[in-house]
Amino acid sequence: MNIELLKRLLGEAGLTAWEVTDLRKRGWEFYFIRHKLDQNRAKEVEDITLKVYRSIEDGKYLGSASGKIPPTASEEEIRKTINDLSERAYLVKNPYYTLNPGDGKAHQNLRMVSLEAISDSFIRVMRTLPETKTEDINSYEIFVHEMSRRYLNSEGVDQTVVYPSSMLEVVINARNEAKDHEIELYRMLTSGTCDEGRITSEIGRALQYGKDKLVAGNTPALEQASVVFSNDNSLSIYEYFMAQMDAAMKYQQISRAEIGQPLIADAQGDRMNLAGVRQLPNSSHNFDVDLEGAEIWDRVLIRGGVAESFYGNRQFSQYLGLEKSSQVFNYVVLGGNRSAQELRQGKFLEVVEFSDFQVDEMTGDIAGEIRLGYWHDGESVKIVSGGSVSGNIREAAKQMYLSKETTLYDGAQVPSVVRFESLTVTGIE
Repeated sequence: MNIELLKRLLGEAGLTAWEVTDLRKRGWEFYFIRHKLDQNRAKEVEDITLKVYRSIEDGKYLGSASGKIPPTASEEEIRKTINDLSERAYLVKNPYYTLNPGDGKAHQNLRMVSLEAISDSFIRVMRTLPETKTEDINSYEIFVHEMSRRYLNSEGVDQTVVYPSSMLEVVINARNEAKDHEIELYRMLTSGTCDEGRITSEIGRALQYGKDKLVAGNTPALEQASVVFSNDNSLSIYEYFMAQMDAAMKYQQISRAEIGQPLIADAQGDRMNLAGVRQLPNSSHNFDVDLEGAEIWDRVLIRGGVAESFYGNRQFSQYLGLEKSSQVFNYVVLGGNRSAQELRQGKFLEVVEFSDFQVDEMTGDIAGEIRLGYWHDGESVKIVSGGSVSGNIREAAKQMYLSKETTLYDGAQVPSVVRFESLTVTGIE
């Protein structure tokens, strides 16, 4: 795509403002059956998104419309797309806001990405995992990409970021000695480059979970019980709190957060400390500017359970009167006062596999179907499956405890273990 041609045509269209995002993805993909390479391919894709703005009613409102432009589009096709979007923009009425300002110069934040080195690391670590005759890897797929994102707008912003983005998908099989009962587990791990430690840890645990699932009994009807989360299912919990500090959620009156006020009233457990950060080790979201060209910086969002600052895109940040803001892609939740071992004391249910687990960002409702868990009755441990966990985060977080230890999941660094003292556990016994 000739970006200079696109800019010229946009300048001639009489628009109030415009934005262009040119996303290029260059990658290698590998598909393995067991550990035998089934197929691999190189991939290169370009995706161009255009958003145009029109002032409505003498600047009282701002209309907008967005669409795709094929990289091979001719001048005539580009001009038609611009005209079509310009007409559609009048159908949308938002309170007026402005785009991020720039200096008219091109800025680049480039990272060296070696597709070969990253791919080699993935293949090497997958061959070292502790498989057995009854627990092994059925298949896996490796996706390694160099991402290049260029963002331009009519106010002089021109920012290009280049960064690595990887994904590993693994299917694990576990069977009993008689080989008459077999189950399947699935894992998807994302990162910047290859996170060998996380792969070894998570796939190793999954192999054990597969073995345990074969002998799991029914989850007892515990009614109200202490529940422990110790893997990436907990991210849904923290993302609820992230959503509460999102300017869009606040403007739309979905978030109840008020600056200077606790997010959870009458909390007796650990108070959350949550920050948005620009960089995390090996995150696939490490870039200096957001999707609209605004500078990203480290900032505290929740301190000691109290709302401290909102974040968000340009539109909703302006609506809230924020002088400086940006989107957040990496976040950190500080650990609490107790160790993971201390949080695993007494009676509790630790759920490690859900068929589905969600925390509704609007209502705070918690819902998850138990696929595998460990019920600790104070004297013994029972492997269980079936039933569900439910509750509401606004009530449950009053007695929420976070481990001192933390774990890194791509763009999130969070406590390794989180315990709620009262959630509803519906069993099948």
